[in-house]
Amino acid sequence: MAAVKAHEAERTLAKPDPAWRLFLIYGPDTGLVSERAAALARANVDDANDAFQLVRMSGDDIASDPLKLVDEANTIGLFGGRRAIRVSATGKLLTAAVEPLLATPSRDAIVIIEAGDLQRSNPLRVACEKARSALAVPCYSDGARDLGSLIDEMLRAAGKTIDRLNRDHLAGLLGGDRQTSRREIEKLLLYVGADPAVLSEHIEAVVGDTAQREQAALVDAVFAGRLPALDLAYAKLSGEGLDPGVMLGAVLRQALTLLKSRQSVDAGRGVKDVVATMRLPFPRIPAMEAALSAWTTPKLTEAISLLGAATLAVRRDGDIARPAAVRTLWTLARLGRSGARGD
Repeated sequence: MAAVKAHEAERTLAKPDPAWRLFLIYGPDTGLVSERAAALARANVDDANDAFQLVRMSGDDIASDPLKLVDEANTIGLFGGRRAIRVSATGKLLTAAVEPLLATPSRDAIVIIEAGDLQRSNPLRVACEKARSALAVPCYSDGARDLGSLIDEMLRAAGKTIDRLNRDHLAGLLGGDRQTSRREIEKLLLYVGADPAVLSEHIEAVVGDTAQREQAALVDAVFAGRLPALDLAYAKLSGEGLDPGVMLGAVLRQALTLLKSRQSVDAGRGVKDVVATMRLPFPRIPAMEAALSAWTTPKLTEAISLLGAATLAVRRDGDIARPAAVRTLWTLARLGRSGARGD
């Protein structure tokens, strides 16, 4: 069986087994799917700009005529050399086009198929995972570690430095889609200009405001127990490609902040007095005061435990990232709702 876990993909694709002649690159992160497919194609031809070496084919066309892919894969290059065939994503079934190549792999070309988020039972995914001559590579939204590596790579290429605190902050603000994250970092580097280092003021000016407001809406909805607002915030952030692990991290940071603040309230300080020391944007002050009043120390301790377990699960297995995040966020929102009612 030739399939890899999401966290093993980069290392596996850097040095693929020569026996693999067909690669299925799939997943919800379309930017990462495209990036990995392009890198794999470049690595397997001598000149990626030569249309005879790197052949691009439409997934829709192949679905309509499965023999097109088989014919192209078995075509001998006019001038010899290595060849790669890159097939664009399609919503149509490609199993009929792929099965002949899995049974009799091409000797002269590798085939790279891009696809969306395929379920475990998807026939194309099942066929590729079972075949010895194919490799199925999942592409899930970037987690903090992946984003950190992307930041390091792009800043190093630009000759810039960034300290660890600002690096982590930037990673937390970026979304989960690889191409979107690249564009945000490119925009940040343009703003930095000739400055040798990326500083917090650069990040806040270019990346921070919008991303922070959107994450704040999610966080406040969770601790206020506002389920419709949570639905809306989660859908918006997911649609923008934000990694579920990043969402959990934002909620976890808020829970830790609330716990520390709640301990001050338990010691005798007033809620408004504690919140006043946080230097929050004015619109968020009422939400923080309400959350601090509703959430007790035991409830916050329980929330932190739930968030810690969910974050660990998401990091270990990208396949369960979204359902684990959703289940945890909705569980916490229900706790917040009961607190708001005084239950």
